[in-house]
Amino acid sequence: MILKCIRVVAAVVWACASVNVSAQDLLARQAPVDRKLKTVDSLALIRQIKAEQAAYPAYSLYPNWSHDRVHAYGKDVQVPDTFRIDLTGFYMPTTHTKITSKCGPRWRGMHNGLDIKVYIGDTIRAAFDGKVRMVKYERRGYGKYVVIRHDNGLETIYGHLSKQIVKEDEYVKAGDPIGLGGNTGRSTGSHLHFEIRFLGEVINPEFMFDFPKQDIVTDSYLFVKGANRYVSQRSRALAAIEKGESGVIEAEKAAIRYHKIRKGDTLGKISRLYHVSIDRLCQLNGIKRTTTLRIGQILKCS
Repeated sequence: MILKCIRVVAAVVWACASVNVSAQDLLARQAPVDRKLKTVDSLALIRQIKAEQAAYPAYSLYPNWSHDRVHAYGKDVQVPDTFRIDLTGFYMPTTHTKITSKCGPRWRGMHNGLDIKVYIGDTIRAAFDGKVRMVKYERRGYGKYVVIRHDNGLETIYGHLSKQIVKEDEYVKAGDPIGLGGNTGRSTGSHLHFEIRFLGEVINPEFMFDFPKQDIVTDSYLFVKGANRYVSQRSRALAAIEKGESGVIEAEKAAIRYHKIRKGDTLGKISRLYHVSIDRLCQLNGIKRTTTLRIGQILKCS
């Protein structure tokens, strides 16, 4: 009888041990499966985010996607005090270099963009990757125009076109043709009206694009709320940021300028171009007179 009881207890213990081992084996086999499922979930999330970004560029910044109005943002949007905008991957909208009207006040009122001399039929191209938000005609304003929202948060407007060759909701890459130069709308001669906005706020295109040199001014642009249209406002606002102040410093300060190094550039050449000493250039950029300049490098010149 005692022997039988011992056998029963031993059998129970062995069964429990077997169950425990089996459970551990099951958990061990399940762990890689769980990791794979987590990986699948992560990939699915990444794909979903990319799909949303493709559908609505800069969707985390903008409150809506509208085909109705160029200036569609008011109290619905929260404009940050500062925001760093990536300008890499750009393409010049036109190969023409002559600016016929700058951004700012003029006799007709406020001019919110830059006018570049082009001829009817000249190819106009997208400045950055993005999605076409509007393809419209405005008889007393932009004429035939295109609005593109870009992944970097900007919206660019191309006005007075003779022909639009993209459609609304079409995704375009930087450099893709989007229209032909023209003289439509409120225009006194063929030209491209090129306008840049961030969450509805106007940015002077000359702070980003150097049309005479066919290049960008710098690889990234610091947006400062309320100080993006005029040189004087922007320089004071940047000075305030540098000093850690919230208000605008009243002391006059020259506009910050940048230079992108090209083949053949030297510190002496750059100093003559921007009327600044070589020692000051070195101080502004933390370099020495003997530092080798790399093509594509950005130097602060004021």
